[in-house]
Amino acid sequence: MSKPLVTIGVAALGLALGTAALLEAREPAASRAPQKPAATTAAPAISPKPIIDQYCVTCHNQRMKTGGLVLETLDVNNPAANADVWEKVIKKLHSRVMPPANAKRPDPDTYKALIAGLEANLDKAASAAPNPGRPAVHRLNRAEYTNAVRDLLAMDIDGKALLPADNSGYGFDNVADVLTVSPGLLERYLLAAKKIARLAVGDVTMRPATTVYDIPYMTLVQDERMSEDLPFGSRGGVAIKHYFPLDGEYEIKLRLQRNSLNIGNEIRGLDVRNQIDVRLDGTRLKVFELGGRKYGAGSYTETEDVEDAGLKLRFKARAGTRTIGVSFNRDAWYVEGVGMSTLPPASDGYASGRKTETAYGRVNMGIDRVDLTGPFDGVVPAESPTRKRVFTCKPIAGQEEACASTILSAVARRAYRRPLAAADTRTLLQFYKAGRETSGFDGGIEKGLVRILTDPDFLFRIERDPAGVKPGTNYRISDLELASRLSFFLWSSIPDDKLLNHAVAGQLRNPVVLDQQVKRMLADERSNALLNNFFGQWLLVRNIATVRPDAKSFPEFDENLRAGFQRETELFLQSQLREDRPITDILTANYTFLNERVARHYGIPNVYGNHFRRVGYPAGSERAGLFGQGSLLTVTSYADRTSVVIRGKFILENILGTPPPPPPANVPPLENTKVEGSLRQRMEMHRKNPVCANCHAQLDPMGFAFENFNGVGRWRTEDGKTKIDSTGALPDGSKFTGPNSFRAAVMNHSEAFISTLAEKMLTYALGRGVEAYDMPTVRQIIRQSESDGNKWSTFIANIAKSMPFQMRRAES
Repeated sequence: MSKPLVTIGVAALGLALGTAALLEAREPAASRAPQKPAATTAAPAISPKPIIDQYCVTCHNQRMKTGGLVLETLDVNNPAANADVWEKVIKKLHSRVMPPANAKRPDPDTYKALIAGLEANLDKAASAAPNPGRPAVHRLNRAEYTNAVRDLLAMDIDGKALLPADNSGYGFDNVADVLTVSPGLLERYLLAAKKIARLAVGDVTMRPATTVYDIPYMTLVQDERMSEDLPFGSRGGVAIKHYFPLDGEYEIKLRLQRNSLNIGNEIRGLDVRNQIDVRLDGTRLKVFELGGRKYGAGSYTETEDVEDAGLKLRFKARAGTRTIGVSFNRDAWYVEGVGMSTLPPASDGYASGRKTETAYGRVNMGIDRVDLTGPFDGVVPAESPTRKRVFTCKPIAGQEEACASTILSAVARRAYRRPLAAADTRTLLQFYKAGRETSGFDGGIEKGLVRILTDPDFLFRIERDPAGVKPGTNYRISDLELASRLSFFLWSSIPDDKLLNHAVAGQLRNPVVLDQQVKRMLADERSNALLNNFFGQWLLVRNIATVRPDAKSFPEFDENLRAGFQRETELFLQSQLREDRPITDILTANYTFLNERVARHYGIPNVYGNHFRRVGYPAGSERAGLFGQGSLLTVTSYADRTSVVIRGKFILENILGTPPPPPPANVPPLENTKVEGSLRQRMEMHRKNPVCANCHAQLDPMGFAFENFNGVGRWRTEDGKTKIDSTGALPDGSKFTGPNSFRAAVMNHSEAFISTLAEKMLTYALGRGVEAYDMPTVRQIIRQSESDGNKWSTFIANIAKSMPFQMRRAES
């Protein structure tokens, strides 16, 4: 590819972006009549003003201005005039953070009356003047792009290799305001489109290329079955999902792990005879046998290169995504029916010399790297999932252009998330003809696919104000726009044909149809994107893939445990949604999903094997719910120790919805305070400083609730030689001791958690930050969901039926 062609392509894409912004909407304005949300909160029995004057103005007045907040001059009977301030006050009241514990506080009934009064006035004002907001033009982020290509072309791509990471805003990487566009990014999109189109069509001119799959060495122990895609009775190795672009021959080459001391070229475990099983989609390709010979002094490393070099083979593969499995056959050294935890540990042979739970008396051979090269003598596949999806007709002499039009129009309809206009088809056929002249029919389709994948209507979610709508007025978005919002909310991908057909027919705005579609989409495996992208970012557990606990502080942590933590949380969240449980069950559920490795780490007996299964907790277990899972406990710790501040901040910000202000400048970190004694004593140093006390009085007790869990989630009763003290109190004075007691205290204020969840999920669904004018909608979602027991499907459907999700404000 020459550089001038790339430059022209980027310029053309930029021109298309500008042109798209000027296109008019195709739906008449009459079908988008503005709607107002109904006021659902009854007027309070008492006025909020006397309560505010008695309990709040003492500190928040013109003279003291505590926390930079002055309530004395605000009209509490007209909170809409300062809605942003009063919404923050409501959050503080819900979580009982204010008034502070050392000040005079209202009784529970007075709290409820004050909250009800403020909310009623705000909701009434919002009903009279609704504001659905105006999301910006939304570029597909990397995850959405990857999923969209998968669903459009039936092709799995490595989005991380093709596109850079996205910025985040309001805690999520799908917020439109931070999804910026640069010339460099446009060029990456163009290069990605060319590569994807070439793979989709199957270009026989492509040369063999090598893909290298490295397996972590120091921290991935290969003593157990590593994946459910590997055969029973195996250990170690790796299961690889690889996209084969053509039917043809491919070569696989294996490299074995060397001794970590880097002495010579010693292969680990070569003194024992090993069988290496190589499979394609579960079908055995070959079994390599090596090792088990007795080497004399000085001859050990001389023959190993020969042994290693022989671990390669050629095989035939059909085009598409296939699973390559490489594993060792587990030999009789392992005792059948006995869990690994019952066997005595021994050195694992690592350079650190540390003892691990998974090294049992000998050093095992392991896979270090898998190289896949090809295709050799590749041919266009007769049938592959991608070609079935793309080539919906076969070209016939004299009718090639009609077939090309059918193919590209079908792909473009799904990619653009709307029916095509005649101009769209003409543009695609121009690109088809250009490719057809030099590379035949398939080459023309390839050029057409590149054009689709670089079109602004694919790369961006553009909602255009309809003609005739007055500036600054509200209107209902079209069913097609609603279908896109819904699919990217639940699937992080494009609508499927069922959803798109409902939208084209104008049926999606029907609440009954919308409910049906939400339930269908949540039952689809594509809704796993909601787990990974919403729950993963809201609960921070997506970060488990990148955290690096210190090996000296936590020698028990390895890649096996990391993968186990990740899988445990994935299965737990899946069960919450698939079983349609109450949303608060995420904090209190008395079960989880474990394999032997994670169960051993948690101290739970009688769980054997690498497969995950549902495991119930006894009543009163400290591990109940999400708070007891290793993924969350690890990502809210430092590399070498726990952090009551990080864990406390997570609770305040993501569970209770009352984030603390940023720390003041020039405050030394905990490590530099040079205070001897327990962690609790060291944290008290912060609270002695009045500047720090305001925040740490709220943060520290929350974090201490989980101090019995170390930095990688293992239960402990002592930190070094100091006994763990996990006592504390919530801002309302509710005392707790340990995780279970803390969980019960939080559930006594479940309305704060539910409100936080609604606000976070609405942010994710809209792709913009939730503003003060959205909070009446948040309360409406909560009230509507309570009638059905706060089930996940009802909660999510109510977000999809909410005014900000279904409406938009015209540009002023």
